[in-house]
Amino acid sequence: MNLHKTLRYAFRQSLPVLAGYTVLGMGFGVLLRQAGYEWWWAVLMSVTMFSGSMQYVAVDLLATGVSVVTAAIMALMVNIRYLFYGVSMLERYRDAGPEKPYLIAALTDENYSIICSAELPEGVNERCFRLALCLMTHCYWIFGSVLGDILGGAINFNSAGIEFSMTALFVVLFIDQWQKTKQHLPAVTGVVITAVCLVVLGPTGFLIPSMIAITIALFAERRWLEDMVHDA
Repeated sequence: MNLHKTLRYAFRQSLPVLAGYTVLGMGFGVLLRQAGYEWWWAVLMSVTMFSGSMQYVAVDLLATGVSVVTAAIMALMVNIRYLFYGVSMLERYRDAGPEKPYLIAALTDENYSIICSAELPEGVNERCFRLALCLMTHCYWIFGSVLGDILGGAINFNSAGIEFSMTALFVVLFIDQWQKTKQHLPAVTGVVITAVCLVVLGPTGFLIPSMIAITIALFAERRWLEDMVHDA
């Protein structure tokens, strides 16, 4: 294994995340400061949570003082998508050693996308690459959130619409994955099921039922797709 080559490759792969996490982290930091929390809160939340979308939501939860039960349900609704990530990474993470708990905690949307799509050149160790990538992107997020909190306390401006940045990021990730893969059935399945649940259940009740339905559908599709490959 060439450690220098591995780290260099991980850094190159992480550069788009550096740009995104700096901006998105700053948005979170600004909102956190406007809610009355100092920079060290940004450090604490970013180190222990490392979940961009949930951290955005957590600002409102802290500001309104909701109950622990409500916060737990909201966290489940926002982060339930990681269930799909975890299922698809079972084989890939099977050989992970002591770093496995951290790799699981650091499996963000961006890290998942890079780890799944990266084509490792010769000499790059996959296990070291995964860990280095997660550590780098985690540091980017911490840096962005702290910078945003500091700037939010020094500069007064209208922050309306900042929270939409996470939605925009998810759209970009979806398009990127669509372009990089030839099999679009899982993506179409997710979109169709979500749309149906949204129409039937409304915007306040569609999320968890749609995620459950998508999980069942993806498991069924995986077996069907594997059977097709085997028959071919």
